Amino acid sequence: MPDPTLTRKILDAVDAGFDEQIRFTTDLVRQPSLRGQEAPAQDMMASALRERGLAVDHWKIEVDDIRHLPGFSPVAVSYDNAFNVVGTHRPAGGGGRSLILNGHIDVVPTGPLDMWTDPPFAPKVHDGWLYGRGAGDMKAGLVGNLFALDALKRIGVAPAGEVYLQSVVEEECTGNGALACLQRGYRGDAALIPEPFGETLMSAQVGVIWFQVKLRGRPAHVMAAGSGSNAIEACFPLIAALHELEHAWNERGHPAFADHAHPINFVVAKIQGGDWTSSVPAWCTFDMRIGLFPGMDLDAVRDEVESAISAAAAKDPFLASNPPELVYHGFLAEGWVLPEGTDAQRVLAQCHEAVTGQPLQPFASSGTTDARFFGLYADTPALVYGPRAEFIHAFDERVELESVRRVTQATALFIADWCGIEKIK
Repeated sequence: MPDPTLTRKILDAVDAGFDEQIRFTTDLVRQPSLRGQEAPAQDMMASALRERGLAVDHWKIEVDDIRHLPGFSPVAVSYDNAFNVVGTHRPAGGGGRSLILNGHIDVVPTGPLDMWTDPPFAPKVHDGWLYGRGAGDMKAGLVGNLFALDALKRIGVAPAGEVYLQSVVEEECTGNGALACLQRGYRGDAALIPEPFGETLMSAQVGVIWFQVKLRGRPAHVMAAGSGSNAIEACFPLIAALHELEHAWNERGHPAFADHAHPINFVVAKIQGGDWTSSVPAWCTFDMRIGLFPGMDLDAVRDEVESAISAAAAKDPFLASNPPELVYHGFLAEGWVLPEGTDAQRVLAQCHEAVTGQPLQPFASSGTTDARFFGLYADTPALVYGPRAEFIHAFDERVELESVRRVTQATALFIADWCGIEKIK
């Protein structure tokens, strides 16, 4: 840890810039950075990095550059508007450890607007919370990384090691944005990702696979419905079979999730089918997100999933001769466990306790984050530690501002300790 006097200066420096930090975060939340629409928000981040004198790398992701790499997830959309931004701090003297500060700019869809109390991209502060889509997941953390660096500059010091502040796309659906940073050569001695996990340290995360199941039926007029084959109703036993597999995997368990009641979740996220209310539907497609434990082989997982669907389909007279088609179109992500006892964890735990007065608690996530890329494919300790948020991916998403302040303070202390500091000349 930095000496007590320096620690106090850093904490006060975060406080001094906190009003500006909340204004910037609010402006960023106002940008509707949905998938394929992230470019204006990324322009905003690139400008902020340039204003601070960082070297800015702002590039369009090319799928052909990354599709051969471990961790790549298949995509079914255009990347013509998929831009990453990285700001690099290079020390004057050097000698310190390097650090990646990673965060994602993309946000998930809003759902029906009339179910929000206020419009999702009209952020507001109320009773100590910032509301808006992406406020918690994860623009408050992304901006906190930037303002943690500002706090050091405010007291006349800078990191003594390289710092790479990454604002990436595609975290919510593939992780290919973080993968593109690895392909571009960005490496660090540690990575810090402020996902909104309530000031805990993520100890493990599940893997995630997205797929679609496409079914055909036999159309008929409803007067003779029995002569047709209903593609929508045929989905139900297939979905039930997948939930049986979900139950079996949860029963199998994993040591990293021993305290988690139900870490593996299979969710039917979208379903479409049919063309006419008075016709037996001839087609149906449902989208599913499944979780898997760390260490589970992706090919073996897909074999289990496809076998479960095939066995259920074989019981249907029509599907037995017209089997469903599976299409993988997003996350194809392995699970990951944070190794215990790294120096990076020790330093972050000390910084967290210096700010909060409490020990840093572990948290095993039933979701995935970009940490897997650093931990699995770059041999880099990846620390997922961010503020308290509520209703992420839901209506009235919000992030607690005092938690954002504490995480920004802990992050600034971590940068100073991990990288070392040098005086700004």
